[in-house]
Amino acid sequence: MTGTDTGVGKTVVSAALMIHLRSAGPACYWKPIQTGIEEDDDTAMVASLASCAATELLSDGIRLPRPLSPHLSARLSGTTIDLDPLVETFAQADPSAHFVVEGAGGALVPINDRELMTDLMARLALPVIIAARSTLGTINHTLLTIEALTRRSLSIAGVVMVGPPNAENRAAIEHYGCVPVVAEMPVFTLLTADRLSAWVGGEFDRDRALLERLR
Repeated sequence: MTGTDTGVGKTVVSAALMIHLRSAGPACYWKPIQTGIEEDDDTAMVASLASCAATELLSDGIRLPRPLSPHLSARLSGTTIDLDPLVETFAQADPSAHFVVEGAGGALVPINDRELMTDLMARLALPVIIAARSTLGTINHTLLTIEALTRRSLSIAGVVMVGPPNAENRAAIEHYGCVPVVAEMPVFTLLTADRLSAWVGGEFDRDRALLERLR
């Protein structure tokens, strides 16, 4: 799971995806790198919104203070992020589960002096879902993200647009990006596990084509 920008709604989309994947078997959520941990805990948020059992959460990973890019948050903490332990953690996880792995920020966010978030995506070798805004500017941001992933030979499973429905933006992303929009998620005025679950049941991946691409 990646996004076209910070704060675009990746965590809520991740929770929705967890709810959806349960219909196809075991599912597990993982946030390999979390910055600003003193203010945000995406694992706890997904656990709450998706009503996750402890077995549906992989809690190991990099946890850093300061809500900054991973490379900068790590540098200010006097450390450097190494991808090898993260890849090893994933390799030891339950191979039967569908994994929702939420990145930090967007696709080209730096992790260290040499590697970007796309390098972690490549090493985990999972299909990528893009969370994108539905509003003005999203066509450019989403197509740039699609291009960055495609140039690195990463498989894109679909786009989830977050915000008021916009048929023209959706059509442009699907046409020029050659990637399906699998759902249009509203910005919930009151976000609860029950409301999210009800929305997923009626609106998320209605033709279940996403589940087929994630197999």
